[in-house]
Order: sequence, then structure tokens, then C-alpha cells
Amino acid sequence: MKNETLHNQEDIIKMLDSLLRPAEPFWNEFYANREKDVPFFENVPDENLVSYIQKKRVSKGKVLELGCGPGRNAIYLANEGFDVTAVDLSIEGINWAKERALAKGVEIEFICDSIFNLEVQNEFDFVYDSGCLHHIPPHRRVNYVDLIKNALKSDGYFGLTCFAAGDLDERNGSEITDWDVYRGWSLQGGLAYSEEKLREIFKGFEVIEIRKMEQI
Repeated sequence: MKNETLHNQEDIIKMLDSLLRPAEPFWNEFYANREKDVPFFENVPDENLVSYIQKKRVSKGKVLELGCGPGRNAIYLANEGFDVTAVDLSIEGINWAKERALAKGVEIEFICDSIFNLEVQNEFDFVYDSGCLHHIPPHRRVNYVDLIKNALKSDGYFGLTCFAAGDLDERNGSEITDWDVYRGWSLQGGLAYSEEKLREIFKGFEVIEIRKMEQI
């Protein structure tokens, strides 16, 4: 008989993970069709990320990108002289990112794994996430914040792009509560975050800027 006794916090996390849709097969299928009309399939970096670099808010150094997908932001950062490590759960996404990096002639350390399996110890100057947080279930959020804190140097920076609450386009996130995720066992395409909620989640950080992404 299968042992389904919960002994500790890790067992609870594993149980909740197993009751939600497995992320890896979903993202492999998602990235397998490169012809889909998806904005972040274009090999163009995020507007806000470019602004950080142009305004010199982030200096050259080591960068960790969480959920790099096809690699557009990692490639931009490598082109700007950063030492980039980029992580994604999807082998399809990683393979696409590697092809793009090779075509651009930049070196990036790509890792195909869950971000929660990373072993880091305050070694990065900058951690960046474009679209990873809003696909992370609430019970993993504490692990996510701990990962960022463990990855960053004491004077490091964290940048984030996520779905924003109040956006009328339903493709840009669902405004369900954390409890609703488990009532329906679904993130409903990704969780949208209000400024208030982001400030609560990252209350241990000094906030420099929270804004909507500008159209370019």
C-alpha cells in the first residue's frame, strides 16, 4: 500500500504540487510550437529590463534568470556584458534558448530544472524573473522568496515582470485568491498581482520601483 502519511512540511508541499497540473509537460508542449502568436516568443527583451540597464540601476556582474523560456532576456543581458545563468523547467524552452544564444554568439549557462532545485549561496548581483512568479502556486511562494534571498549578494538587485491585477485582458492573469487556487486545483492561466500584494510578498526587500510595463 502506498504510504501517503504527511510527516513534515516538505511532504505537504509535495502533496500540493502533485494535486495541481504538472508544469513540465505543459511547458514542453507550449514551447514545442514556435509559430504560435505569443508576445514573449519574439526575441526582444522586456522594456523594464532594458530600462534597468540603460539607467545603470544594475551594474555588470552575475545574473540569474528564473524561468528564462526561449532566452530573450538572458541573451540581452549576455550581450550587455553580464555573466548569465538562465533556468527553465522546459527542455523545449531551453533548447530554443540555446539555439538563439548560439546564433547571437553569446555564452550563457542554461540549466533545465525546477528553480526550487537550485543550490545557490549569495553569489548573484541580479536576479530577474519575467513570468515565472505568476505560474508558481501560493504554497511555493515562501520557497520562491527564500530562493531569491539565497541567490543574491547582500547588495544585489531583484527584478520582476508579472501579471498585474486590474488588467481587463483575461490573457494577462486571473485575480482569484490563493484559497481559490486550491478550491479549483488550478492557477487559471496564472495569478495576477496587485501592488499591495507584491509589497506584502517582498516586504523584506527595499522597493525601488513598481509600475506597469510601457509599450514600445
